[in-house]
Amino acid sequence: MVDASRLGLRDRARMIRSAVRPSSAADPDRVQELQAELRRTKQVLRRTRKDLKAANKRLREARSYIREGAVELPPQVHAVIEQARKEHLTYLREPNLCDLAALVRGLDANGVPGLVIEAGTARGGSAIVMAAAKDPARPMKVYDVFGMIPPPTDRDGEDVHARYDKITRGEATGVGGDRYYGYRDDLYEEVLASFERLGVPAAENQVELVKGLFEDTIDLDEPVAFAHLDGDWYESTMTCLQRIAPLVSPGGRIVLDDYYAWSGCRTAVDEYFADNDDFRLEFRAKVHAVRV
Repeated sequence: MVDASRLGLRDRARMIRSAVRPSSAADPDRVQELQAELRRTKQVLRRTRKDLKAANKRLREARSYIREGAVELPPQVHAVIEQARKEHLTYLREPNLCDLAALVRGLDANGVPGLVIEAGTARGGSAIVMAAAKDPARPMKVYDVFGMIPPPTDRDGEDVHARYDKITRGEATGVGGDRYYGYRDDLYEEVLASFERLGVPAAENQVELVKGLFEDTIDLDEPVAFAHLDGDWYESTMTCLQRIAPLVSPGGRIVLDDYYAWSGCRTAVDEYFADNDDFRLEFRAKVHAVRV
């Protein structure tokens, strides 16, 4: 008798199906046992197909990622990344900053027109890195309240409300134990000075810092090549998506910093891109939405 455990899933399912065909001599208990095994085998086969489909998707994304990662960053961009992290100007790790820089630097090579945007900049580190990487002639807008983060809403989960409570109690700390950016007295001027200090003066690099709530400040009617969204909560993220995503050029993309971190951001992203055929989502270290 053939050992079913040594067969492939499809062959095993066919063998079991053949064994449970009705016959006058069939043992009812054995038939039930084989039928249960057939159901289990079919479930495993479905999961295997699903896993294979997901693996193929990850492979396609990895190949795309490798092509983009081939963009070589000049020494001055690496120097800005090193200094931004040394001064605790960003929450992002070095690989994340290199990814942002490579993607922005590749916009010209890929012929993607439009603005570079960062919405939610904290102390400005990632914005300075992207400004250093982009063509100085390409305009960039950096949106932030440059102060205390606005409160969440009932569309955010308990994790978000717990975090906001900690911030409002004055118990939050910044990168490397520094003072939390929301407690700083004049964050706008501080970020502007950081651009200058790290060798990427905002005015000379077509960078505009826009102060205020996203709902009051993001009002665009021009193409967007790349957007880095770091709005944390549901309303901030949804506002950015509604006002920026329709303007993203084909081949452009949105990088969503907080999808894995905060429930509100995750809910907004899932809702906005549900059945949205204009974008392809890539679940990398950060979630990317690519305009197709």
